[in-house]
Amino acid sequence: MINLFNTHIESLSIHRVGNKNRNEPVFLSEQPYNLNDEIVPLLKEYFFKSFREKEENYFQFAHEVDLEYNDMFNLATEIFTNPGDIHEVSKKITNHLFEQSNHPHIKNGEVYVAYLTNLNIDNNVVDAIGVFKSEIISDFMQFEEKGKSLEMILQHGINLNKLDKGCLIFNYKKEEGYKILSIDSNRYDTRYWLEHFLSVDAFQDENFITKKYLKFCQGFAKDVVFPAEDKKEEVMFMNRSVNYFAKNDQFEESNFLNEVLDNPDLIPEFKNYKVDKGEKYSIEDVTSFPIANTAVSDARRSIKNVINLDTHIQIKLDFINPESAEKYVEKGWDEEKQMYYYLVYFNKEQKS
Repeated sequence: MINLFNTHIESLSIHRVGNKNRNEPVFLSEQPYNLNDEIVPLLKEYFFKSFREKEENYFQFAHEVDLEYNDMFNLATEIFTNPGDIHEVSKKITNHLFEQSNHPHIKNGEVYVAYLTNLNIDNNVVDAIGVFKSEIISDFMQFEEKGKSLEMILQHGINLNKLDKGCLIFNYKKEEGYKILSIDSNRYDTRYWLEHFLSVDAFQDENFITKKYLKFCQGFAKDVVFPAEDKKEEVMFMNRSVNYFAKNDQFEESNFLNEVLDNPDLIPEFKNYKVDKGEKYSIEDVTSFPIANTAVSDARRSIKNVINLDTHIQIKLDFINPESAEKYVEKGWDEEKQMYYYLVYFNKEQKS
């Protein structure tokens, strides 16, 4: 979890990077930008708004040989070691970005490198480096009085409501490659920003593992539980799975299987499915881990608890009181109509 409410921008360097493939130049400012009380609140909202609104998926710097060969990891370490040198290092960051700007789709734009203090991540107050890029130019109107008339003046600039690209590099978990958040509003060149410029992998903390394991459970429910049982049991398996995660601080796979799988015959099926699909979800060797509550809450919102029938009828099951579905919903087969049916028991209809 992050909190950017008290974050302070200590310094800001602004440069411009072109598209190397189109022979556009790079422009490096000689001095840091002179911040003032009028511009700082606007910049904070522009830089941080997207991070507050986006689901927190963390990254870390990585390299296939060794972390010390990752350019951005070394540049970030150089800044954290001596923050006073950030403007000179910001030029190296901009040149590094320029070197990755080879694809014809990559847009030119301004690069902002900021040194940030007083960020809260995982209940730790740390410094961070912000690297942001504005790419999309918007039209806007200004008006000027000329005599007894108002003249319209068409101008061009960036929209402060939407950050095009950005990352926050926290001075936290250095040994793993720092903890990083990234934003990319323009999806056509994601590989250029994440893979080529930052060179990052997903940060495999408890939040990552919890999300991946629940995604794996969704796959098992759809591919194995539904064909073996029915749609109701698929929904109820996911409900029991999420409830297990919600009420425990530590995940233990053997306890999980005994608690959530009503049919013991599905336990070996679960283990076989993990052998086949575990690598896809990055949980092939995972049997125990701390559970991240925020990931469980996100999963509960995304999991569907509705049975859709081909007769254009929906049955919505209650995740808060799952015992109701177990007790009061039955599935059967009608020989006369040659159709399945759900039998639902109740005392009275509730008002909407």
